[in-house]
Amino acid sequence: MPFFYSLGVGLAHVCFSTFARWEVTGRESVPPLGRLLVVSNHLSYADPPVLGAALPRVVHFLGQDGLFDNPITAAVMKAWKVHPVDRSENDSGAVLWAIRALNREQTVGLFPEGRRNPTGMRMAHSGIAYIAARTQTPILPVGITGTENIPGYWRILLAFHKIRVNIGTPFTLPPIDGKLERGVLDSLTEMIMLRIAALLPKEYRGDYGAARPRVAS
Repeated sequence: MPFFYSLGVGLAHVCFSTFARWEVTGRESVPPLGRLLVVSNHLSYADPPVLGAALPRVVHFLGQDGLFDNPITAAVMKAWKVHPVDRSENDSGAVLWAIRALNREQTVGLFPEGRRNPTGMRMAHSGIAYIAARTQTPILPVGITGTENIPGYWRILLAFHKIRVNIGTPFTLPPIDGKLERGVLDSLTEMIMLRIAALLPKEYRGDYGAARPRVAS
């Protein structure tokens, strides 16, 4: 692990263990080597550092480019392997970045909903299925609870709340012959999101509380 990333993970471990009721289950399911696509529900700004601290691998995330305007914040983001993405554009840049990172055998962390949803899961974008199918990367589903109670960046390391990270079993999407049509991507996206929902209490599942196709337009 890079030095500053290891330092950040260590600090997060100490703070979460000291101030929060921090619980991680399923860590033994994380593959030690090879490309990996980590997917999770998205409750708050705290989710990336929580995932980074919970997983025994260096996880590369995407972040809004505005986070890099401040030199200090930018340095922290880079140390934590957060890469800027222009949200004013479409998702093509983010998809291309993720595919390239996975082809370099890196671990990529993505939130398929595309935004924070503290009241429960919302419809996901099909880009996550395209990335996973195109690269045939193992997918690691993760369910997070408790971070919705953290009010902002300044309270992430001083979170006096119960935080639970439930790591599931890796799986790979079935191989698809031919073009990845929209209907196929929608079905694959549903498959991914239901794996995440299964790791969450019912009150967190939102749009994925019932097993029917739901994909954001």
